[in-house]
Amino acid sequence: MAEPLFSVRGLKVALPDMTRKPLVGRAPLVEILKGLDFDLPKGSVTGIVGESGSGKSTLGRALVRLLEPSAGTVTFDGRDITHLTEAGLRPLRRNLQMIFQDPMSSLNPRHTIFHIIAAPLKQNGLGDNLRDRVAEALDRVGLPQGFASRYRHELSGGQRQRVGIARALALSPQFVLADEIVSGLDVSTQAQILTLLEKLAEEMGLTVAFISHDLSVIRRLCRQVIVMRQGAIVEASATEALFDNPRDAYTRDLLAAIPLPEIDPGWLDTPSAPRAPA
Repeated sequence: MAEPLFSVRGLKVALPDMTRKPLVGRAPLVEILKGLDFDLPKGSVTGIVGESGSGKSTLGRALVRLLEPSAGTVTFDGRDITHLTEAGLRPLRRNLQMIFQDPMSSLNPRHTIFHIIAAPLKQNGLGDNLRDRVAEALDRVGLPQGFASRYRHELSGGQRQRVGIARALALSPQFVLADEIVSGLDVSTQAQILTLLEKLAEEMGLTVAFISHDLSVIRRLCRQVIVMRQGAIVEASATEALFDNPRDAYTRDLLAAIPLPEIDPGWLDTPSAPRAPA
């Protein structure tokens, strides 16, 4: 087992319940994550699955410290980041990147693709040779350099998601959180994006947390799987072991409830068209 990049112990996150907010005063807190323990090995792709409301996205945001834990510890590459201030987190931000579910809303419509990718580079002191860096980032995700002058609305859904991946990877991070990144794409485009992510994760030695409701994708892409229910981890194991012999009744129900179609074993290896990437 590889050395862990993330080591999480007793992680709890409580958030305001706005449905019960009084007219005066603060909303009461509701515990979303209930004491999670797990490791993410360096260089691994870990799937996080569970029904809606199970806490998957909350867990992802706690890992990259977009949410602050209410209890427990989050250790990143040997450093406790559980309660670091924003100033303390700033030097680590380039190593903790996120690919968002909806690139239409996460890409600024007023900025060109060049400025979208260049912004985090400049913010992290990598503003030299910006054109070369942006061109390299676009090439990495299979987009021509000419796309740098385009705007969000001029791209297809798959192309926008490639831009989102390029922006996240331009900083050469150690960790990437991918939260339902193919849920809004058609099946063929999903395959292209997943092929790309798998290729880049291997080439760059990335540690990836891949949140998805699609268990067929999880099975093909991830080395290990964390199954969540109502803010708790009910099972965590190597992918094939989980699919072949799930230990928890909830995991068995989850596998039975979601269709797992027979997929060509080579589907993730299908190359995308170089001239017109989806």
